[in-house]
Amino acid sequence: MSSQLGNVIFIIWRESVEALLVVGILNAWLQRQDNPLARRTGHLWLWAGVGAGLLGALLFGSLLLFFSEHLDEDAQEFYQTIAVLVAAVLIVQMVLWMKRNGRTMKRDLEGALQSAADTSRWWGVFFLAFIAVAREGSETVIFLYGTLAAGGSGSALMSGLAIALGFVLAGATYALLQIGSRILDWRTFFRITEIMLLFLAASLFVSGVDHLVSLGYINAPAGKLWDTSAILPDSGPIGGLIAALTGYRARPDVAELAVTGIYWMSIYLLFARFAPAQVRKTA
Repeated sequence: MSSQLGNVIFIIWRESVEALLVVGILNAWLQRQDNPLARRTGHLWLWAGVGAGLLGALLFGSLLLFFSEHLDEDAQEFYQTIAVLVAAVLIVQMVLWMKRNGRTMKRDLEGALQSAADTSRWWGVFFLAFIAVAREGSETVIFLYGTLAAGGSGSALMSGLAIALGFVLAGATYALLQIGSRILDWRTFFRITEIMLLFLAASLFVSGVDHLVSLGYINAPAGKLWDTSAILPDSGPIGGLIAALTGYRARPDVAELAVTGIYWMSIYLLFARFAPAQVRKTA
């Protein structure tokens, strides 16, 4: 359970920092405007968009839980398994999106803000803030639901504390990054957390396939390929954490080994395909 809560903290921390980055860019640009009226108007629309985005993410999360709670036991297990796999796919998609757009995100956002200010269409600021917060919030909801479904239900109190700690760490990290510390800059932060997210997605893929096998949707050969539980059991405190973060199995079967190999080969091919586009864009 501790490894599951660690994943919850990580997801909240990472996604909150990304949302804070976008809102911070919008806020900093508005702060530089010479016209006090335009500055106040822009801030009103900005924070209205942030509030609407948070409300939209909460509504989305409520709908997920509503549908889950009104399914019978078999349908609920299948629903949660699909949520695990969807979360894994979206994590990979998000990492690829940041890989392609992260370098130009600040310039693109400021360009959209300038266009809104020039035409006095401040709803554009609302829309930018709403999309940024709602996107990050909805991704967080799916990631959390998939992670909790993969690890089994736990204490609501402990999950709540983990979420709160994630928000606290996000605020502290954002403050550190804004200071411009040589120890941790934005590029290093995203590079490290992108790698961690890819390993988390691998773990979710393995868990999702495990659930499909147990539900009878995938017929996998019986038997384990090897056993390293004497060295590093995947149920212990250290092995359990590694298993939750990477998909490690001390006694893997054919399906688990195959999905791990397919996942990392797909990651390699996807990054090999998108890397040239990134180089051309920044050249």
